[in-house]
Amino acid sequence: MRPLTEEETRVMFEKIAKYIGENLQLLVDRPDGTYCFRLHNDRVYYVSEKILKLAANVSGDKLLSLGTCFGKFTKTHKFRLHITALDYLAPYAKYKVWIKPGAEQSFLYGNHVLKSGLGRITENTSQYQGVVVYSMADIPLGFGVAAKSTQDCRKVDPMAIVVFHQADIGEYVRHEETLT
Repeated sequence: MRPLTEEETRVMFEKIAKYIGENLQLLVDRPDGTYCFRLHNDRVYYVSEKILKLAANVSGDKLLSLGTCFGKFTKTHKFRLHITALDYLAPYAKYKVWIKPGAEQSFLYGNHVLKSGLGRITENTSQYQGVVVYSMADIPLGFGVAAKSTQDCRKVDPMAIVVFHQADIGEYVRHEETLT
Protein backbone atom coordinates (compact mmCIF):
# COMPACT_ATOMS: atom_id res chain seq x y z
CA MET A 1 0.00 0.00 0.00
CA ARG A 2 1.52 3.27 -1.11
CA PRO A 3 0.46 6.82 -1.98
CA LEU A 4 -0.16 7.56 -5.64
CA THR A 5 2.58 9.18 -7.71
CA GLU A 6 1.93 12.59 -9.26
CA GLU A 7 1.22 11.02 -12.66
CA GLU A 8 -1.17 8.42 -11.18
CA THR A 9 -2.95 11.11 -9.17
CA ARG A 10 -3.33 13.32 -12.24
CA VAL A 11 -4.76 10.48 -14.37
CA MET A 12 -7.17 9.39 -11.63
CA PHE A 13 -8.37 12.91 -10.79
CA GLU A 14 -8.95 13.69 -14.49
CA LYS A 15 -11.18 10.61 -14.74
CA ILE A 16 -13.13 11.41 -11.56
CA ALA A 17 -13.43 15.10 -12.59
CA LYS A 18 -15.30 13.96 -15.73
CA TYR A 19 -18.15 12.97 -13.43
CA ILE A 20 -18.05 15.40 -10.49
CA GLY A 21 -16.03 18.36 -11.79
CA GLU A 22 -14.68 20.72 -9.14
CA ASN A 23 -16.57 18.79 -6.44
CA LEU A 24 -13.51 16.54 -6.38
CA GLN A 25 -12.16 18.60 -3.49
CA LEU A 26 -15.20 17.55 -1.40
CA LEU A 27 -14.08 13.91 -1.61
CA VAL A 28 -10.75 14.59 0.07
CA ASP A 29 -11.71 17.30 2.59
CA ARG A 30 -14.78 15.89 4.28
CA PRO A 31 -16.35 17.16 7.52
CA ASP A 32 -16.12 13.68 9.09
CA GLY A 33 -12.32 13.47 8.67
CA THR A 34 -9.57 13.51 6.09
CA TYR A 35 -9.68 10.89 3.36
CA CYS A 36 -6.97 9.89 0.93
CA PHE A 37 -6.32 7.60 -2.02
CA ARG A 38 -3.88 4.69 -1.76
CA LEU A 39 -2.63 2.24 -4.38
CA HIS A 40 -2.46 -1.50 -3.67
CA ASN A 41 -2.06 -4.13 -6.42
CA ASP A 42 -2.92 -1.61 -9.20
CA ARG A 43 -6.20 -0.77 -7.44
CA VAL A 44 -6.93 2.64 -5.93
CA TYR A 45 -8.62 2.67 -2.53
CA TYR A 46 -10.41 5.58 -0.88
CA VAL A 47 -9.78 5.39 2.85
CA SER A 48 -9.90 7.61 5.92
CA GLU A 49 -6.54 8.49 7.42
CA LYS A 50 -7.68 7.09 10.76
CA ILE A 51 -8.18 3.62 9.26
CA LEU A 52 -5.00 4.00 7.23
CA LYS A 53 -2.95 4.40 10.41
CA LEU A 54 -4.51 1.25 11.85
CA ALA A 55 -3.72 -0.68 8.65
CA ALA A 56 -0.04 0.20 8.94
CA ASN A 57 0.23 -2.71 11.39
CA VAL A 58 -0.67 -5.23 8.66
CA SER A 59 2.01 -6.36 6.23
CA GLY A 60 1.43 -5.49 2.56
CA ASP A 61 1.33 -9.08 1.30
CA LYS A 62 -1.35 -10.02 3.84
CA LEU A 63 -3.54 -6.98 3.11
CA LEU A 64 -6.30 -7.73 0.59
CA SER A 65 -8.13 -4.41 0.47
CA LEU A 66 -8.64 -1.30 2.53
CA GLY A 67 -11.47 1.21 2.35
CA THR A 68 -13.49 1.48 -0.86
CA CYS A 69 -12.05 0.46 -4.20
CA PHE A 70 -12.46 3.43 -6.57
CA GLY A 71 -10.95 1.78 -9.61
CA LYS A 72 -7.82 0.31 -11.05
CA PHE A 73 -4.96 1.19 -13.32
CA THR A 74 -4.78 -0.86 -16.49
CA LYS A 75 -1.53 -2.23 -17.88
CA THR A 76 -1.34 0.83 -20.16
CA HIS A 77 -1.61 3.11 -17.07
CA LYS A 78 -5.13 4.31 -17.79
CA PHE A 79 -7.57 4.57 -14.89
CA ARG A 80 -10.83 2.62 -14.94
CA LEU A 81 -13.52 3.47 -12.40
CA HIS A 82 -15.25 0.60 -10.61
CA ILE A 83 -18.91 0.50 -9.70
CA THR A 84 -17.91 0.57 -6.01
CA ALA A 85 -17.15 4.30 -6.47
CA LEU A 86 -20.78 5.06 -7.37
CA ASP A 87 -21.86 5.82 -3.80
CA TYR A 88 -19.19 8.54 -3.60
CA LEU A 89 -19.66 9.96 -7.11
CA ALA A 90 -23.47 10.13 -7.20
CA PRO A 91 -24.01 12.88 -4.56
CA TYR A 92 -21.52 15.19 -6.29
CA ALA A 93 -22.39 14.44 -9.93
CA LYS A 94 -22.72 17.51 -12.16
CA TYR A 95 -24.42 15.76 -15.06
CA LYS A 96 -27.16 13.21 -14.52
CA VAL A 97 -29.38 11.04 -16.67
CA TRP A 98 -32.65 9.49 -15.50
CA ILE A 99 -33.90 6.41 -17.33
CA LYS A 100 -37.42 5.04 -17.59
CA PRO A 101 -38.39 1.93 -15.60
CA GLY A 102 -38.53 -0.17 -18.78
CA ALA A 103 -34.93 0.69 -19.66
CA GLU A 104 -33.52 0.06 -16.18
CA GLN A 105 -33.21 -3.69 -16.65
CA SER A 106 -31.47 -3.29 -19.99
CA PHE A 107 -28.96 -0.87 -18.46
CA LEU A 108 -28.37 -3.16 -15.48
CA TYR A 109 -27.54 -6.00 -17.87
CA GLY A 110 -24.72 -3.89 -19.31
CA ASN A 111 -26.39 -2.31 -22.36
CA HIS A 112 -26.20 1.31 -23.48
CA VAL A 113 -29.11 3.70 -22.86
CA LEU A 114 -31.28 4.39 -25.91
CA LYS A 115 -33.27 7.56 -26.52
CA SER A 116 -36.49 5.58 -26.03
CA GLY A 117 -35.39 4.75 -22.45
CA LEU A 118 -34.28 8.26 -21.56
CA GLY A 119 -36.47 9.95 -18.93
CA ARG A 120 -34.58 13.19 -18.24
CA ILE A 121 -31.12 14.58 -18.76
CA THR A 122 -29.31 17.47 -17.09
CA GLU A 123 -29.32 20.67 -19.14
CA ASN A 124 -26.12 21.61 -20.97
CA THR A 125 -24.65 18.11 -20.92
CA SER A 126 -22.03 18.03 -23.64
CA GLN A 127 -21.14 15.08 -25.84
CA TYR A 128 -18.70 12.58 -24.24
CA GLN A 129 -19.31 14.06 -20.78
CA GLY A 130 -19.30 11.65 -17.83
CA VAL A 131 -22.82 11.16 -16.43
CA VAL A 132 -24.32 9.30 -13.48
CA VAL A 133 -27.36 7.23 -14.45
CA TYR A 134 -30.36 7.29 -12.10
CA SER A 135 -33.71 5.53 -12.06
CA MET A 136 -36.78 7.78 -12.15
CA ALA A 137 -36.98 7.22 -8.36
CA ASP A 138 -33.54 8.93 -7.97
CA ILE A 139 -31.66 5.71 -7.20
CA PRO A 140 -28.13 5.74 -8.69
CA LEU A 141 -27.80 2.79 -11.08
CA GLY A 142 -24.37 3.37 -12.58
CA PHE A 143 -22.38 5.72 -14.75
CA GLY A 144 -21.47 6.21 -18.35
CA VAL A 145 -20.54 8.72 -21.01
CA ALA A 146 -23.07 10.88 -22.87
CA ALA A 147 -23.07 9.83 -26.52
CA LYS A 148 -25.10 12.91 -27.49
CA SER A 149 -25.40 16.38 -26.03
CA THR A 150 -28.65 17.53 -24.43
CA GLN A 151 -29.63 19.45 -27.58
CA ASP A 152 -28.87 16.46 -29.84
CA CYS A 153 -30.97 14.15 -27.63
CA ARG A 154 -34.10 16.17 -28.44
CA LYS A 155 -33.94 15.56 -32.18
CA VAL A 156 -32.41 12.08 -32.46
CA ASP A 157 -34.45 8.97 -33.37
CA PRO A 158 -35.72 6.71 -30.53
CA MET A 159 -33.31 3.82 -31.23
CA ALA A 160 -30.15 5.96 -31.06
CA ILE A 161 -27.72 5.50 -28.19
CA VAL A 162 -27.63 8.52 -25.86
CA VAL A 163 -25.45 7.15 -23.03
CA PHE A 164 -22.57 4.71 -23.39
CA HIS A 165 -22.56 2.18 -20.55
CA GLN A 166 -19.46 2.07 -18.35
CA ALA A 167 -20.52 0.52 -15.04
CA ASP A 168 -23.77 -0.40 -13.29
CA ILE A 169 -24.90 -1.95 -10.01
CA GLY A 170 -25.74 -5.18 -11.84
CA GLU A 171 -21.98 -5.84 -11.94
CA TYR A 172 -22.16 -6.89 -8.31
CA VAL A 173 -24.05 -9.98 -9.48
CA ARG A 174 -22.47 -10.48 -12.92
CA HIS A 175 -18.85 -10.13 -11.79
CA GLU A 176 -18.92 -10.92 -8.09
CA GLU A 177 -15.87 -13.21 -8.28
CA THR A 178 -13.61 -10.45 -9.69
CA LEU A 179 -14.79 -7.44 -7.62
CA THR A 180 -12.66 -6.73 -4.58
